[in-house]
Amino acid sequence: MTEQTVRRAVICGSGSALPKRVVSNAELATTVDTTDEWIVERSGIRQRYIAGEGETTSTLAIEAATKACEAAGFDPASIDLIVLATATPDHTFPATATQVQHALGAHGGIAFDVAAVCSGFLYALGVADSMLKTGMARRALVIGAETFSRILDWEDRTTCVLFGDGAGAIVLEAQEFAADDATAPGVIATRLHADGRYKDMLLVDGGPSTTGTVGKLRMKGREVFRHAVVNLATVLQEVLTDAELTAADIDWVVPHQANARILDATARKLGLDPAKVVVTVDRHANTSAASVPLAFDVAIRDGRIKAGDLVMFEAMGGGFTWGATLARI
Repeated sequence: MTEQTVRRAVICGSGSALPKRVVSNAELATTVDTTDEWIVERSGIRQRYIAGEGETTSTLAIEAATKACEAAGFDPASIDLIVLATATPDHTFPATATQVQHALGAHGGIAFDVAAVCSGFLYALGVADSMLKTGMARRALVIGAETFSRILDWEDRTTCVLFGDGAGAIVLEAQEFAADDATAPGVIATRLHADGRYKDMLLVDGGPSTTGTVGKLRMKGREVFRHAVVNLATVLQEVLTDAELTAADIDWVVPHQANARILDATARKLGLDPAKVVVTVDRHANTSAASVPLAFDVAIRDGRIKAGDLVMFEAMGGGFTWGATLARI
C-alpha cells in the first residue's frame, strides 16, 4: 500500500530591512507635541525607522527578499511566486511585487500585491500557502513592506508617533511529508477574517477613486484596541482548535507589533507566557504589514526561534482584517 503524503509550505529562510534613519521619541518630541514618557506609557515604543530619499517600499522589500533567499540558500531566480503585502506601494500600479521580481531576476513566475494593511502579511502567507499546496508554485517569497511615514499626518500626535518603516520576508518551499508525521515542518493551520463595518475606525482618507490623492492615516485608537484584543484572542483559539493543540503547545508567538499593551492583553486573555511573545515594537514601532516578518527575522537571527519550534503568527489591521497562522519551523 502506498504511504499517504501531504504537501506543506515550509519556511526555509527569512530576511528584513530597515531604513538608515532612526528617530527616537526624544527627537520626535522636538517637532511633535509629545514626550518620550507619553509615547512609552501608551505604546511601549521608544524609536522607529523613517525612510529617507531613495528608500521606498520596493527598495526595502528587495533587500529583505534578498536576505531571505540567502538565508534559505536559494537562487532568487528559482522563486516562482512573490506575494507582497503593503498599504504603501511605490505606485498605484504595477504591483510592487513585480519590481521585487525584476530585481531578483525571477522572471516569468507569479507576482502580485495584497492589501490587508497590518494583517497583510498573514493574508499573503495564507495565499502563498494555498498556492504551494495546490502545485501552482514550488518556491514562494512572502513579503511585508511599508513606508507608512509617507501617509502619516505629522501634526496628529496620537497617530504619527506610533508608526515606522521597514520590510520583512520569508521564503517558502513546497515539500512532501508522510501524512502521519506530527513533527513535519511547515504551515499547519490558518484562519483569516474581515469585517468592513469598522472601516472608519482605521483608514487612510484618500485614494485614486475617491479623492485622487494619497490621503493620510486616521485612527480611533481606543476602539481599535478594544476590537484587537477580542479578535486576536478569538482567532488564535480558532487556529489552535484546527490544529488540535493548546496554548501550552506553542513555543513562540510572533504578533503584529502595534502596541505593547495589546500584546500584553492578548497574551493574558489566552493564558500565554509573556516570555514566549516576540516583542520588537519598542525598536520598530508599528510597521503595518512588515511588523510580523520583521519580528520573526529578529527572533530567528538572535537564536530564540529554532528548527522544530511551533510558532504562531497573528495580526489585526484596518478593514478590520485579522488572522493567525500556526507553523512548525
